[in-house]
Amino acid sequence: MIKSMTRSLRLISIGLGLTAGVADAQPVRAPEATANRPELEQQFRQRVAKLAQNRIGLTDGQMAQLEQSNARFAPQFNQVAAEERETRRQLRAEMTSGGQPNQQHVSDLLDKSVQLQKQRIAIVETEQKDLARFMTPVQRARYIALQQQFRRRAQELARQNDGKGAGLGMQRPRQGLKKRP
Repeated sequence: MIKSMTRSLRLISIGLGLTAGVADAQPVRAPEATANRPELEQQFRQRVAKLAQNRIGLTDGQMAQLEQSNARFAPQFNQVAAEERETRRQLRAEMTSGGQPNQQHVSDLLDKSVQLQKQRIAIVETEQKDLARFMTPVQRARYIALQQQFRRRAQELARQNDGKGAGLGMQRPRQGLKKRP
């Protein structure tokens, strides 16, 4: 559910996803059955879109352009995020494996991490140029603030649900560093 929420938030905010206004949005709860999940996700996206439109002060035309922009940039952000997660996973595995970590592999992973950060920044720059075509600077600033609020809220929910899969009570494997004696 968190993964799905993050995807939905990316559609509206990023896309990456927001704040004092989030309290206005209805909370999304995990359904008993997943039969109506697409409908619930659509409702969630619509609520977030309306919240974003009101908070940022976008016209319907600007909102349509924002949705198009998000459709272009969300896949790029999602790809970089997936690669960053995989790089962190590999680094964690290398550092926590029983023996001596492979220096070259760790170096390569750290280099890749920096490269992915640069890639993310390049996407953000391109996205901002695109947003500047149809948003005022004040609207862009509000949009960035809204994205940050959504991200923080998603992180809070992820922490609250730590150990639970999609809020359905399923155990999720821990992914933190192993404790050393």
